[in-house]
Amino acid sequence: MSSTYTPTNRSRTLADLLPNSAARHGSDGAFLFKNEAGSWEETSYEKVAAEVQALTLGLKALGVQRGDKVAIIGNTRPEWTLFDFAAMSTGATVVPIYQSNSPSECQYVLEHSESRVVIAENEDQLAKIREVRDSLPALENVVIMIGEADDAISMNELRAKGDSGSAEDYKASYEAVEPDDLCKIVYTSGTTGPPKGCMISHGNYRAMLDMADSASIVEEGETSYLFLPLAHVFALLIQYGMIDIGGRIAFWERDQLKIVPNLAEVKPESFPSVPRIFEKVHDTAVATAEGEGGLKSAIFRWAFRVGKRYRKAEAQGKKPGFLLTKQFNFADKAVFSKIREIFGGNLRVAISGAAPIDPEILRFYEAAGVPLFEAWGMTETSTGGTTNMPGENRIGTVGKPVDGVELKIAEDGELLIKGDNVFQGYYKNPKATAETITDGWLHTGDIASIDEDGYVSIIGRKKEIIITAGGKNITPVNIEQEVKRHPLVSQCVVIGDRRPYLIALITLDQEALTRFAAEQGMLDEPGAMVGSPLVRETLEQHIEEVNRNFARVEQIKRFHILPHDLSQEGGELTPTLKIKRPVVATKYEKEIEDLYAS
Repeated sequence: MSSTYTPTNRSRTLADLLPNSAARHGSDGAFLFKNEAGSWEETSYEKVAAEVQALTLGLKALGVQRGDKVAIIGNTRPEWTLFDFAAMSTGATVVPIYQSNSPSECQYVLEHSESRVVIAENEDQLAKIREVRDSLPALENVVIMIGEADDAISMNELRAKGDSGSAEDYKASYEAVEPDDLCKIVYTSGTTGPPKGCMISHGNYRAMLDMADSASIVEEGETSYLFLPLAHVFALLIQYGMIDIGGRIAFWERDQLKIVPNLAEVKPESFPSVPRIFEKVHDTAVATAEGEGGLKSAIFRWAFRVGKRYRKAEAQGKKPGFLLTKQFNFADKAVFSKIREIFGGNLRVAISGAAPIDPEILRFYEAAGVPLFEAWGMTETSTGGTTNMPGENRIGTVGKPVDGVELKIAEDGELLIKGDNVFQGYYKNPKATAETITDGWLHTGDIASIDEDGYVSIIGRKKEIIITAGGKNITPVNIEQEVKRHPLVSQCVVIGDRRPYLIALITLDQEALTRFAAEQGMLDEPGAMVGSPLVRETLEQHIEEVNRNFARVEQIKRFHILPHDLSQEGGELTPTLKIKRPVVATKYEKEIEDLYAS
């Protein structure tokens, strides 16, 4: 399956992206962020461009040249974006590092990429660099975004270093960058092994931006709320797409608890996110309604039954009947409008990516009129590959290929993709590159199917497929999603490769557990509920119900409740909240073996 696209030619590279946009949108708002006074502050395109020029000249004064590696570590914030564009304007290749990375993980990326400069967000991130700096012979300079330090160059100091440069020097620098030059080396999250450095060219990203534009993922003049880590390609695409189209990026407050309040304040038109955020909003809404009990709870459940019937009729091209329409209008006023207000009430499109999302969650939002669409891509495709869109949305799939992408299914069921967005290969790893790209086709590692209308369904990762001792192939994510539908369950990891049957490690959602404890008269002791017989009995009943939906070989025979949730800090989750299965299997080896021994 293939499609074609026509480049917009707004820019040749990401280096000249900002100057071109600033010329078109000068006084329009580019950034929106909370200032120290706690108020939202806007920065124009022309001011952003001036700041990037100053930082570019400062980096050049440090000796940064075309082809050098410049690493950036820190939270998603305006300064991250400024330094990103500045480094690219020198012709350097940017190496993003997750703010949650440990010192040893930072060391691996910096050493492997041979970064000459690292830009650290603040003292906390700088401390990680200090710890490993002696083992990094290629590292020459450290810059700090926020604050000052004796062993780092501050933003003000960097600006001052570039004072001898000129606007002409800046222009000559970014215009010298070519589409074939490396724009990024983005290291994979390492869910199934050591991170690999994906080489993405300016041309790759320019093609991806054009593809995203054709799908109307972002629109001129709109605001997109951004909390995703800028070390991830999904966030990078949204950042570049908004600048490219003339939109406004609203940066989060760097606090997970502030995401929902921020959405209500910013009222964005677009919201890119990972599934966990949508799941949490859904779980909280359902729990709140159920907690109110009585009539309010009944109306909530009734409203979503009505909403699903109404949307199903629409999807089938039928006009909902008079009675259904009246019921839907009441449900919308009483329930759905409040769900939409959680996201600011102004959403045109919300995209869920980076991990699978439960179709039931999508149906919940569809009923409420929240325009949430699932998309698929990977670092190796410069972010995207397929997406659902308004008017072309099929829940349970990841949509159709974006313009300019060609897809096919290999004999073993693996999804292959070809397009100008496909990366250049793995840095310093020609063997892995040759194994991944053959005859221009990228082997995605995903098992998938494509229906007659072109919609793609992801069945699972090849490396995550469980092959039981009896030789049965099982996709764990399908079972895990069913288990996670219980409000008490935060994470579920199904295990069973080369084993006689499936087991599961389960973690509990602390908010739901607190509510459950209150219902049981243990308001002050939610922690005690983790190992309580009542919680175990509740989950046993749930898993029995889940098992009825699967063949005997796919049923969970035993499970263990972990005393704490999986986390980035614990090394079990990636920064986009995907499970690192090898880490979980190693870390909880005793618990796993006990389940099979019992």
